[in-house]
Amino acid sequence: MNSIKSVPARVLSRRPGHSLEAEREQFDKTQAISISKAINTQEAPVKEKHARRIILGTHHEKGAFTFWSYAIGLPLPSSSILSWKFCHVLHKVLRDGHPNVLQDCQRHRSNVREIGDLWGHLHDRYGQLVNVYTKLLLTKISFHLKHPQFPAGLEVTDEVLEKTAGTDVNNIFQLTVEMFDYMDCELRLSESVFRQLNTAIAVSQMSSGQCRLAPLIQVIQDCSHLYHYTVKLLFKLHACLPADTLQGHRDRFHEQFHSLRNFFRRASDMLYFKRLIQIPRLPEGPPNFLRASALAEHIKPVVVIPEEAPEDEEPENLIEISTGPPAGEPAVVADLFDQTFGPPNGSLKDDRDVQIESLKREVEMLRGELEKIKLEAQRYVSQLKGQVNALEAELEEQRKQKQKALVDNEQLRHELAQLRAAQREGERNQGLREEAEKKASTIEARYHKLKEKHSELIGTHAELLRKNADTAKQLTVTQQSQEEVARVKEQLAFQMEQVKRESEMKLEEQSDLLEKVKEELEAKARELVRAQEALTRTEQSGSELSSRLDALSAEKAALSSAVRQRDADLQAAQGLAREKEAALSREQQRSAQEKAQLQGQLADKVTAPLNCGAEAPPLAPVPLLQQGRALVCGSGGPPVLAERSDCSTRKFLLEAVSPHPPAPALPGCELPCSVSRMTHPRPHA
Repeated sequence: MNSIKSVPARVLSRRPGHSLEAEREQFDKTQAISISKAINTQEAPVKEKHARRIILGTHHEKGAFTFWSYAIGLPLPSSSILSWKFCHVLHKVLRDGHPNVLQDCQRHRSNVREIGDLWGHLHDRYGQLVNVYTKLLLTKISFHLKHPQFPAGLEVTDEVLEKTAGTDVNNIFQLTVEMFDYMDCELRLSESVFRQLNTAIAVSQMSSGQCRLAPLIQVIQDCSHLYHYTVKLLFKLHACLPADTLQGHRDRFHEQFHSLRNFFRRASDMLYFKRLIQIPRLPEGPPNFLRASALAEHIKPVVVIPEEAPEDEEPENLIEISTGPPAGEPAVVADLFDQTFGPPNGSLKDDRDVQIESLKREVEMLRGELEKIKLEAQRYVSQLKGQVNALEAELEEQRKQKQKALVDNEQLRHELAQLRAAQREGERNQGLREEAEKKASTIEARYHKLKEKHSELIGTHAELLRKNADTAKQLTVTQQSQEEVARVKEQLAFQMEQVKRESEMKLEEQSDLLEKVKEELEAKARELVRAQEALTRTEQSGSELSSRLDALSAEKAALSSAVRQRDADLQAAQGLAREKEAALSREQQRSAQEKAQLQGQLADKVTAPLNCGAEAPPLAPVPLLQQGRALVCGSGGPPVLAERSDCSTRKFLLEAVSPHPPAPALPGCELPCSVSRMTHPRPHA
């Protein structure tokens, strides 16, 4: 038997290796083949088996490093269909790949944005779709990086949603806005695809139409979850904020609801989607967020992916065949092998090697099928768990709504009792207010009466002042002739001044009292206003007001009696003044009569020659002088008759009778000038 000295490297390379390098090379090769077959320029949808191998590769290496290392080398700017399929595969990788794929995609955001901007500036049908699709992918990456609680597949339970939203209204508000933006990008892509299908008159059974419609399966899955989450968040917002504040949110949701319902309806009518996805039916109208119980009527839309039929697997070479010899040299290789190892035992390959290779192929095939079954089972289990969780959450929510309804009912009963008590209190306050208004009207009527009395007193005082002026004028005329009349006038003037001062003081007191009454009325009005707010104060203020009104009434009676007393005093003073005037007029008449008699007697006496140096015969007492002795001797002296006949006596009488001062006497005569003029006419000069 030939000994084996050395083994050629080419032969060693044909044998299966178990090192990590060989496994890595095999993995890279498989991923490269899958990526190249999934992302190509053919206008046909991406085959599910290629996309599945790429997704399994992300779970194998726990990231998307290999995917992006091959994707960067693709000539995406040269073909819009190639870019469209790249976006579709990237969307699948984000949804179903390993969670670390999100971080790897974040590092290549600029590449995705550049592809979208490039095709957005070009007038190409697929280019416009690529522009919209890249915006959706960038929004998806940003949203899930900001909210890591939401996986890229958007499958979370209601408990996780509640925990993510938290209790802060601002966080709930912001999260709802971000989900609205997310939904807008999804719906914008679906509308762009349907618009191109309509303009191109394409149907879902054509390869060109299927190439455009294939990414909408992921869009339908995303939209179903986003719709459910926005409904939950909007009900939670309406429980915390007033309806007017959320009017913009409701309008935006209604617009998205109608667009999404139209999208689901059109997609469910296409044959392409009927065998790939079960699209849920949305209700006829959007939920009523203004009614909290409408949340129990909300049904979570569930998207079901039916089990796919196994596709024909294309055989792949697990050994690098490029290192083998060319086709034209099989005999040379066989000869070298036979020369080195000797002739084979019956065949070129051992039966065990053939069995091993066939078993390895079967194992690999079974592994693929097992992984497929596991993924499908996990997907169904997750969907069933989601449905169970949704049903449990709905049941718990209904319990909460029932409890809340009971609490609200109790609160409404309590509020109704409070409203009834407040209504009774209001009726009582209304009665007290009417009573206070009646009292105020009575006080105002009394005030008007006092004001009228005050105006009457002012008129009476003015009349008294005018009468006082007239009396003063009359007294000033008579004061020059009689001192007693002057003293009476002074007394009257003093009394009038005193009465005037007293009346002015009383008027000032009355005005002060009126001002106080006004102030008290204003205070009472304020107290009446406060009485509507506090009933207990109203009773106290009412008692105080009645006591003050009684005091005002008593004070008014005192003022009225004082005014009547002053009127009586003024009338007595006026009567006394009239009596004095009458006495003065009588005295003036008597004085005039005596003056006339004396002048007549003097005229009779001065007719005879007078001798001023001799004694004159005595004069007999005159009765007229007896009547006017009070004027000669004074009112207070004893009655003395003026019987002297000399000139001094006559002069005294003339001075007493005449109201004017005596004139100087003529030379050589003791008689006054007035008498001398009567008897001796003045010589002409």
